[in-house]
Amino acid sequence: MAITQVLVLFASALLISMLFAGVDSTRSNETWHEHAVENPDEVAAMVDMSIRNSTVRRRLGYFSCSTGNPIDDCWRCDRKWQLRRKHLAVCAIGFGRNAIGGRDGRYYVVSDPNDDNPVNPKPGTLRHAVIQEEPLWIVFKRDMVITLKQELIMNSFKTIDGRGVNVHIANGACITIQYVTNIIIHGIHIHDCKPTGNAMVRSSPSHYGWRTMADGDGISIFGSSHIWIDHNSLSSCADGLIDAVMASTAITISNNYFTHHNEVMLLGHSDTYTRDKVMQVTIAYNHFGRGLIQRMPRCRHGYFHVVNNDYTHWEMYAIGGSASPTINSQGNRYLAPRNRFAKEVTKRDYAGHWQWKHWNWRSEGDLFLNGAFFTRSGSGRGASYARASSLAAKSSSLVGVLTSNAGALTCRGGRRC
Repeated sequence: MAITQVLVLFASALLISMLFAGVDSTRSNETWHEHAVENPDEVAAMVDMSIRNSTVRRRLGYFSCSTGNPIDDCWRCDRKWQLRRKHLAVCAIGFGRNAIGGRDGRYYVVSDPNDDNPVNPKPGTLRHAVIQEEPLWIVFKRDMVITLKQELIMNSFKTIDGRGVNVHIANGACITIQYVTNIIIHGIHIHDCKPTGNAMVRSSPSHYGWRTMADGDGISIFGSSHIWIDHNSLSSCADGLIDAVMASTAITISNNYFTHHNEVMLLGHSDTYTRDKVMQVTIAYNHFGRGLIQRMPRCRHGYFHVVNNDYTHWEMYAIGGSASPTINSQGNRYLAPRNRFAKEVTKRDYAGHWQWKHWNWRSEGDLFLNGAFFTRSGSGRGASYARASSLAAKSSSLVGVLTSNAGALTCRGGRRC
């Protein structure tokens, strides 16, 4: 039987079962979940999307490695990617597109997962690599779990590249990007990060100093620029999974898989810290998955382009903000939870309607499922969003394909990743 006929029969059966049996179906990539879809028209639209996504994936598998995701299509088709790792540095998109990381430096191979001495780190450890003054492209000799005793304080012009191995930074301190520039973090599992501090920590070969208590973020970006966070899997940290504050800017957060966390992403230090008005962040091709509650992201002051992400789970809201941020939501897929009081994608804090009605929050080409809705505000004119636009959005009907490989990839040498 032809593939198309099989898909049509499958879709018909699925549609009937969902309409009459209460919608208890899940997809393995979590773009659907246990929450019911109340509108039969939406069920039909979701079935149609499943057919098209499956057909596209099959065609890609047989005839091409391309997905339409411009970052992945830039490097993942190359069977010799492991010999040309630094090509990744030309693949960034969005506001962080000029982040080169350690492109112009040598390779540094991490061979030791230990973190015995945060003041005098041992050569071969991740901490010894990231504090160096020179540009470095950091890779890993083997699979490892790195439990950091204190914050991993990065120096400028560094790439952490976890492709080809299974690397976890977990069960201790995590990553701090503070007053530096040109950082790429790719292909790492970051989870169960803990508050640490009140200790001496080295930040460069010539400097170490006293660190107060850190919150336990997965990745903390503080006063830094040209940052690209791509294809990581993040979950279950003490504070945020990714926070960017104190006038950090030129940031792209792409292709990541976020799960099992409350306050996922904070962009902006406080309502009174107006220097964050320079902040520009692109959030693209991410999958916001199971066990998430809020802040995907929560924004203040700056300019935020939220484009072609898959929002399959939230409990309170997806995108929030205060202090008049500009939010440009384009081509995303928003699937609301069952809770009828949590259907709204957006949430505005510390402002009455008379104030926030002037904030520029736009939804354009987004797909809303299961009663999800986005409350728009501001002028809505294209010119108002010039500083919050960083790439061309693709159709929201393609989000399932664009985000299907979000998170840390399983790559092996000699094969397309």
